[in-house]
Amino acid sequence: MRIVGSEKFFVVMGFKVYGHPLSAPTQRVLLTLTEKELEYEFVFVDLLAGENKEEPFISLNPFGQVPVFEDGDLKLIESRAITKYISYLYADKGTPLFDKDPKKKAIIGVWLEIEALRFDAAAHRLNFEIVVKPIKGMTADEAVVEQLGAQLATVLDVYEARLGESKYLGGDDYSLVDLHHIPFINKLMQTKIKTLFDERPCVSVWCKDLLTRPIWHKVLAGLNM
Repeated sequence: MRIVGSEKFFVVMGFKVYGHPLSAPTQRVLLTLTEKELEYEFVFVDLLAGENKEEPFISLNPFGQVPVFEDGDLKLIESRAITKYISYLYADKGTPLFDKDPKKKAIIGVWLEIEALRFDAAAHRLNFEIVVKPIKGMTADEAVVEQLGAQLATVLDVYEARLGESKYLGGDDYSLVDLHHIPFINKLMQTKIKTLFDERPCVSVWCKDLLTRPIWHKVLAGLNM
């Protein structure tokens, strides 16, 4: 990827992703595209300046959230819907992110739901309190942080048991469900919440495995992070 002139976007042939480098949902989509060895154009949306809440972006996503994904005349919002589309459409390209066996695919589907409804419910809000608020010059609500930390700990206890049975959440092979966790694990492992991951041996090994994936570092390098 390369930056052209003073424009804040990367130009390559392929899909188009509107987002912000620090956005975990944006990173989730870019990681999926990279795992699948697909080229894309990254269009920078300045969240701090509020570009996501005004035209022309608001016409792409009326909720004013990143990322937005374009594949020709197809426009998609919501990162998990986008990653599933990419994974299904390019099942045989790059890194396999779903097992073709119906039962194994169903198991991955279960853990995808758990990530979205359980893990993300705590991790997303924790990230806002202890990462995003300081960037905006705001102070974290420690009572909320404590409550969300306990909520995340409960989820990680379930993960610890699961990862004691298989290398990854969806089974013995890395899949889309593990990928979905990477951006927020990466953010939270750089905060005091890291202890919640470290004190659970199987979770700790899993996190290290995910965060040392060369493709993840390729994504971060492309975003100058």
